[in-house]
Amino acid sequence: MLAKLVPGSVAAAESTSDPAEAALHPAEQDLVRNAVTKRRQEFTTVRWCARRAMEQLGLEPGPVLPGHRGVPQWAPGVVGSMTHCAGYRAAALARTEDLAALGIDAEPNAPLPEGVLESISLPQELGWVRSLGRSHPGISWDRLLFSIKEAVYKTWFPLMRHELDFQDALVTVDPAAGAFRATLLSTGASPAPGAPRHFAGRWASEHGVLVSATWVPARVPAQRSAPRTVLAGSAV
Repeated sequence: MLAKLVPGSVAAAESTSDPAEAALHPAEQDLVRNAVTKRRQEFTTVRWCARRAMEQLGLEPGPVLPGHRGVPQWAPGVVGSMTHCAGYRAAALARTEDLAALGIDAEPNAPLPEGVLESISLPQELGWVRSLGRSHPGISWDRLLFSIKEAVYKTWFPLMRHELDFQDALVTVDPAAGAFRATLLSTGASPAPGAPRHFAGRWASEHGVLVSATWVPARVPAQRSAPRTVLAGSAV
């Protein structure tokens, strides 16, 4: 599913299970030594996906350690993002000569808990969430809005090192094209020169999972061959 959402220069790996061959790098083991089984499994598999993506980029698979605010720390010259939810784990990586930033997010295709939509949405977004809920009932549009804003945040923060609130981005969705656009309204501080104000992306829903992806192109995109996408577990 993820390969259909990201540019061809992105190395993507995803899994719908926690395969037995997924293992932690020694440098990662202490991070979840006392974690419950569910947390340890998702932590392990999503990093296993990240190492598969590293291999696609021709990199030596290494540990993925959290940095400031838990942002994954990638090798020099690499940007990326990881995500997991029930029944799905994924990672996407790209070289900085191709993309300046990249964010992905997966969520269950199920309604948000009561009261959450109102806390994350702008009035314009409430309108399309409710309208699409009537015309396209197979998608939990409130949850998709949450996923898109999470993907935007994952793209913005590693690039700018400045946090966003849910109310700082106005999202519009094209249900037919599986696309979205997010426009930043206010970040609470003057943005750095060249800071992105608009994020285009794509979304998809399969097998009970919603996935969103957005990215910021590099200033001068390089011509590179497309990496191969790896999928473990059942088809997504």
